[in-house]
Amino acid sequence: MHAMILDAPHTDLRWAELPDRQPGPGQIRVRVCACGVCRTDLHVVDGDLPFPGHPVIPGHEIVGRIDALGEGVQGLQLGQRVGIPWLGHTCGTCRYCHSGHENLCDHPLFTGYTRDGGYATAAIADAQYAFPLGEEGDDVALAPLLCAGLIGWRSLVMAGEDARTLGLYGFGAAAHIIAQVAIWQGRKIYGFTRPGDRKTQDFARGLGATWAGGSDEPPPEPLDAAIIFAPVGALVPAALRAVRKGGRVVCAGIHMSEIPAFSYDLLWEERQLVSVANLTRQDGIDFLSLAPKVGIRTSTTRYPLRDANRALADLRAGRFEGAAVLVP
Repeated sequence: MHAMILDAPHTDLRWAELPDRQPGPGQIRVRVCACGVCRTDLHVVDGDLPFPGHPVIPGHEIVGRIDALGEGVQGLQLGQRVGIPWLGHTCGTCRYCHSGHENLCDHPLFTGYTRDGGYATAAIADAQYAFPLGEEGDDVALAPLLCAGLIGWRSLVMAGEDARTLGLYGFGAAAHIIAQVAIWQGRKIYGFTRPGDRKTQDFARGLGATWAGGSDEPPPEPLDAAIIFAPVGALVPAALRAVRKGGRVVCAGIHMSEIPAFSYDLLWEERQLVSVANLTRQDGIDFLSLAPKVGIRTSTTRYPLRDANRALADLRAGRFEGAAVLVP
């Protein structure tokens, strides 16, 4: 197999040829067809997240076909197309796993971070965290659903069913997917971008956003809820200013820069500030079954696997709309 490997933070990934790996009990091996490039990958490469202490193959928006089954795997078959997400393993024994909150597991493994991921021609995954994808849809178009879509979905659920006016701060991969779901549900979407980014604002309006503007602008009406996808702490007080009394602000990223001090007045009147962590298997089942009904269209830019460093650099600089996807 071939892979792009991160040896240390703040370094380029290196191309390597590795021995083929065999799945262990309860695991599968997939031949990678496509792997999305997520902002979390950038946080790993840029050292925003603690480095795991060993070389790692990034990538956790994996679409692939099973080409080997480990002992005891049931319900999956050779040749089947599956998706592999960020949360790749849970202990099954801690209080969170027992209470249906496996996304908060005390001893998790994360695909492309604490275990090898999909910037490769093959990947090993736990069978219980492999989601069947069926045969409809293009591999590249499906890849962003495995994290941008899933985290967007969990964030949307956390925003609440009664959030009819919804602000999305940071209109990238996750926002452009979940905006389509929210509009399909009958909600009004307000897209917030980097100040002056008219191109992305036009992109948001093209997807059906009621309004799009800079993150330094107030929305034309108070929001019921806001989801912050951009890893910018200064957006927290901005979003709190934008939501109505009793409104909710959801922080959707795994990493965020420091949140500046703000007056208690912004939080008063029962406004809520919450965060989203990882996903559950039920999130995957619910969202991936809903996505075909919504008819989600992902905007993607393809890169050969060897160009993973260029894809990360383009993501860092905001050079494309939607999501980048590596194709072996």
